[in-house]
Amino acid sequence: MATQAEKGQAFRALHEGESAFIIPNPWDVGTAKLLAYLGFKALATTSAGYAFSIGQPDFGVGRERMLAHVAQIAAATDLPVSADLENCFGDDPETVAETIRMAAATGIVGGSVEDGSTRPDDPIYDFGLSVERVRAAVEAARALPFTFTLTARAENYLNGRHDLADTIKRLQAYQEAGADVLYAPGLTSKADIAAVVSSLDRPVNVLTSGGMKLNLAELGGLGVKRVSVGSSLNRAALGLFLRAAKEMQEHGTFGFVDDGAPYKQISDIFAAGQVLLKAE
Repeated sequence: MATQAEKGQAFRALHEGESAFIIPNPWDVGTAKLLAYLGFKALATTSAGYAFSIGQPDFGVGRERMLAHVAQIAAATDLPVSADLENCFGDDPETVAETIRMAAATGIVGGSVEDGSTRPDDPIYDFGLSVERVRAAVEAARALPFTFTLTARAENYLNGRHDLADTIKRLQAYQEAGADVLYAPGLTSKADIAAVVSSLDRPVNVLTSGGMKLNLAELGGLGVKRVSVGSSLNRAALGLFLRAAKEMQEHGTFGFVDDGAPYKQISDIFAAGQVLLKAE
């Protein structure tokens, strides 16, 4: 098994390569192992995907339970893992720094800090506080004994604030504060993504979402370095589950069975993983 230091270096190197890479988002140990089996080079947790998997709304999982989940994902494979740490579970910079230190102890080698407050009446932190929070996260990450890739997120677009100028201003400030990767989830247009990338000199992560028409090659051509899918894989699975359940309930038929992955294929993948772990 690779050490945390080795994983940290490998993860950072992915951001320094010539091409854009996909960092998919598993929501449990099984999906993490399947993604590793398929050959992805790194994984990222999804707070929403995990919350949905345990019957909670997004932002409905507290720090202790979320970090326990993150630890399970980090231990599930030998891949580098970056964690979705929401707003680091607190408003003040001290809590942000504490969360980064606690998260690093789970085995991950990267994590994010958001400028969204989770409060519907005031969803985005003031600019000054947002920068202080990122700076606190950076200082905590730099004090770790291994390479930790910190991602700073500007949440305007996910909260209905389609203000590109403010989003770029925030990302530039987070870059100045020391963030390693910049991320504005919710951007979908080629022009907006290109504007963000050209305004920064650090790697940019883009979230694929509804309305996104660009593929990996096209995003890479714009200068995007990393592409994540957030809760999309989880919601795709839940969509299939709900359609199958409705078919049974409304029609009394079971056609969905033919669309499932073969039992033996899934069992063999997980069995192979167990053999590998025993060998190591």
